[in-house]
Amino acid sequence: MHYKDDLRKVHELTDTTLELPLPSHPSMASIPERAKEEYERHKQRAPKILIVDDKLETLLLLRELLSTRKYEIITATEAEEAKKLVHEQRPELVLLDVVMPGKSGYELCRELKEDPITRLIPVVMITGLSDRDDRVRGIEAGADDFLSKPLYPEELFARVKSLLKLKEFTDELENAEAVLVALALGIESRDPYTGNHCERLAHYAVELGHYIGLDGDSIIALKRGGYLHDLGKVSIPDDILKKGTRLTAAEWEIMKQHPAIGETICRPLKSFRNVLPIIRHHHEHWDGSGYPDQLSGYSIPLLARTLQVVDVYDALRTARPYKPAITHEEAERTMMDEANKGLWDPNLVPAFFAMLKHKEQAA
Repeated sequence: MHYKDDLRKVHELTDTTLELPLPSHPSMASIPERAKEEYERHKQRAPKILIVDDKLETLLLLRELLSTRKYEIITATEAEEAKKLVHEQRPELVLLDVVMPGKSGYELCRELKEDPITRLIPVVMITGLSDRDDRVRGIEAGADDFLSKPLYPEELFARVKSLLKLKEFTDELENAEAVLVALALGIESRDPYTGNHCERLAHYAVELGHYIGLDGDSIIALKRGGYLHDLGKVSIPDDILKKGTRLTAAEWEIMKQHPAIGETICRPLKSFRNVLPIIRHHHEHWDGSGYPDQLSGYSIPLLARTLQVVDVYDALRTARPYKPAITHEEAERTMMDEANKGLWDPNLVPAFFAMLKHKEQAA
């Protein structure tokens, strides 16, 4: 197994400068537009701030001060209540007291920052502690900023305004991701035979990533890659896309451009740095016979190889106009044979089927 070596290379990305024209598809224009409209409605409402403190006088003071700036305020007096509100109400900012009965502010902050759903919500730790070690603990927990007691209104307003502006930028990033995912699902819908292919790939890839011990950022990249790996097919004409295996040499050259095109579309999003190798290299082959760069063996990024395994499995198990679906057992025999012949990662293929067997036995 070379997973440890691969993990060190997960974040390595070969910067390519391939720029390809992206033909427009007016029929799908409404998909990203709906995501944009939803985001615009979100921007028009008052920012929501969650205040978490077990002292009633502090809650009332912060609520009164921030209400004068037209923010929507919600409150909690302990960590578990606050965590529930974060997931239900999705505030733009959390003001969090450090010292509380039960779970401390440090613990809650760490949990919020480790959760992919809440990690981008700014957290301000409010503390009466001035010791440097306490600040270090807050930084280690992922806090975005600190406020010291006693609280000064102008400092409070300035820090809140600054972090809400930061959250607005991250919301724009999330909106861009939502547009890309919506576009990818729109592309998928052009082929009625694939069903929920992207959703299945994201699910399988995340499960396999957990099974082989990938880190949290890699798991997130695999999920995104499951949805976005074929984004470049937006540039492929329908008559080629739906033709299957009967492509002419010229048509095949057009089809082979889609990984590089997908990478080009997503490259401006810096948070997608781990997703780009998945998009570009999920059609490479272990023996170097794949595309677009003819990479071979461990030079193919691990995340791309991981998604590739589940992509091949799903393709074998799904009926297409040009082929029937095959059984799980037939898919396993086919993929193991192809791995032995040099098409797929000889370690990841058996790991994937071992994972499926383990899951079946645990059910």
